[in-house]
Amino acid sequence: MTHLEIAFLFVLSYVLGGIPTGYIIGRMNGIDIRKVGSGNPGTANVLRNLGKAAGLLTLLVDFMKGFLPTWIAVHFMFDPANTEWFSRGHWWIPVTVGALAICGHIWTVFLNFKGGKGVATSAGVFAALLPVPLVMAFAVFGIVVAVTSHISAGSMAASVVLPFFCFFFSKPYQKPFTILALCVCILIFCTHISNIKRILSGKELSYKKQQNTEEKK
Repeated sequence: MTHLEIAFLFVLSYVLGGIPTGYIIGRMNGIDIRKVGSGNPGTANVLRNLGKAAGLLTLLVDFMKGFLPTWIAVHFMFDPANTEWFSRGHWWIPVTVGALAICGHIWTVFLNFKGGKGVATSAGVFAALLPVPLVMAFAVFGIVVAVTSHISAGSMAASVVLPFFCFFFSKPYQKPFTILALCVCILIFCTHISNIKRILSGKELSYKKQQNTEEKK
């Protein structure tokens, strides 16, 4: 492992994260996903306008954009015994790789730095870093969506509990990954500001209403 290889993975992580999956799938179906629905090229808007298959494909690809580079960093560029800051093998490498993938997704260079909201890619990152806390956060996501019928509410709730789960249900050498979880929580809330406003005003489209709308088409 050389510094050049680390730098290459950093660049690769951002570029992979920036692949506009929803936009590409939309174009394959003859639409610009940025001009329909919420205008966001993420899973929810693709699901709403192109159906379950397209939505699931978008979710899977966006998840893998975060998972693959972070998994490589964890398994080939991370040494739990290394405590020397900014050295090869230190925990800052997988954290930086994961952060770049998420930032690439939210601020994609391919769409004038206007991408998705970062939920699926963040999930992919933490599936590679801390899978158990991620599963626990996903359970919270499912409960909140079931109670509120709002996917956005579930995403924000999961982002809030993730840092706690990362800290309390991880090994000592994994504790620093909590820093990224805290940053992700802030980012998720920032990218969901419009959703928060709609929830507070009672205008947020619920998941059930989305399903009913699709069935009537």
